[in-house]
Amino acid sequence: MNKLKVIGLLVLMLGAIALQDTHAQTRKTRAQIEKEKADIQKKLLEFDQILKKTAESKRVSVGQLNAVNQQLQNRINYINTLNREMRLLETEIKETENRITALEKELKNLKKEYSDMVYTSSKLNQGTTMTAFVFSSETFKQFFMRLRYLKQYADARKKQVEQIEKVSVELIGQRNSLNDKSLELRAVLSQEQQQKQQLDKAKSEQQRIVNSLNQQEQELRKQIAAAKKQQENLNRMLREIIEEDRKKAEAAAKRSSSTANKASGSSIPLTPEAAALSSSFSSNRGKLPWPVESGFISRPFGTHPHPTLKGITEDNDGVDIQTAPNANVRAVFDGEVIKIGTIPGYGGTIVVRHGEYYTMYSKLKVISVKSGEKVKAKQVLGQVYTNREGVAEVHFETWKGLQPMNPSIWLAGQ
Repeated sequence: MNKLKVIGLLVLMLGAIALQDTHAQTRKTRAQIEKEKADIQKKLLEFDQILKKTAESKRVSVGQLNAVNQQLQNRINYINTLNREMRLLETEIKETENRITALEKELKNLKKEYSDMVYTSSKLNQGTTMTAFVFSSETFKQFFMRLRYLKQYADARKKQVEQIEKVSVELIGQRNSLNDKSLELRAVLSQEQQQKQQLDKAKSEQQRIVNSLNQQEQELRKQIAAAKKQQENLNRMLREIIEEDRKKAEAAAKRSSSTANKASGSSIPLTPEAAALSSSFSSNRGKLPWPVESGFISRPFGTHPHPTLKGITEDNDGVDIQTAPNANVRAVFDGEVIKIGTIPGYGGTIVVRHGEYYTMYSKLKVISVKSGEKVKAKQVLGQVYTNREGVAEVHFETWKGLQPMNPSIWLAGQ
């Protein structure tokens, strides 16, 4: 085998390996896109139910606007994902078309080579049968050489036929694949058009709600002022609970013959068990389950602008999660219930201790646990309250000692 043939073989092998890598990467990308689509579709269904319930009250509300805004963003995400899928399909179709062109050329060359081989053979043996050609040998050596030639010739023709069949089968497969991908592309394009229509409807609904809320400015300002006062009362109550809990821990530590631990940066004496729980809670930052199975953050942590009133900001020491009516509210981590109460504007409220960390769950209509009860992660604490506007929303806070923290950085992505 000469150098040119060796180089050609290496080029073909490297090309085949590169094609396999491309196909593997394409399959991985397609799988990622399919997962993203499934996740977004699930959210769209969940938020559709939430939006439906808020619309049933016939009262335009900020909660309804939040649900519409969430749907809008998910529609946009879905359309973007569909666009990525279409670009990927278009690339695959182009690659398949190129492969079909190469296979057609290869098949044409193979058939020509086979035809030339048959023609050459017939010219060389014109008027002589293969048997006569062999047995007309003048010497045994010539007889042997002619036999070997005929075997090589037969093998070459057989391999040529096999290669033609192989390329023909692959060509049929590639054409079928091209047809399937073209149909798939049309289906995705149809989905995109449907989603754009839904997006336009959502934008119209969003504008309608905004216009209606703008006409309720005075009432909204009263609601904001009342919410601010309620948040202050809630924070005051929580600080009193934590301070009382700290004093109890200090008293228990003095009575105990063993020395309680103090977590880093904490003024609360901790038993070894509480210190271990505190450390475990800390190591699960960004991994905690949501206090409800489905929903979205309707009011984020910190100071943020009001969704419709210009120049008005709202403060939040936790997050509000809009969910389905009667949704179960769950503990986000193992701990102990240290307080159950009712706060004006926040309804049923539960405080759970996790070592030096605390979580609070408010806006509950049903409470299923008792003070002093040990709870596990994802254990049901109660059910969310639905207000007169049809909005079911749980208020959730996370604290380290007397310092509120952003719950969003503690909860797992959803």
